[in-house]
Amino acid sequence: MSRILRAFRSSTKSYLPAPYLSYYNSNNIANGAVMVQLKVRKFGNSLGVVLPKEVINRLHTRDGKPLFLVEAPEGGYLLTPYDPGFEKKMRKAEDILTRYRDTLHVLAK
Repeated sequence: MSRILRAFRSSTKSYLPAPYLSYYNSNNIANGAVMVQLKVRKFGNSLGVVLPKEVINRLHTRDGKPLFLVEAPEGGYLLTPYDPGFEKKMRKAEDILTRYRDTLHVLAK
């Protein structure tokens, strides 16, 4: 596992299951990490890459499902099937639930 990904996981309480976070970058060869070479191809007027079957399986995704490419520290990227904005929203919701715990408990009755 790369030190960038370890720092990402340890810096926040992650709502993303660890096996589903995949980091593919040429800087990720050390420590026995997986590196997948992708070829950029032209699709109509756009450029894109084709993900190999093993990457699709590891990301637990399929045709039509969104993937998020997040810029990581030191110029790398994080490819994940989970919306990074969702984690921020969950932290905010957790903060609200903690601050208004007693009020919400009374309202739930």
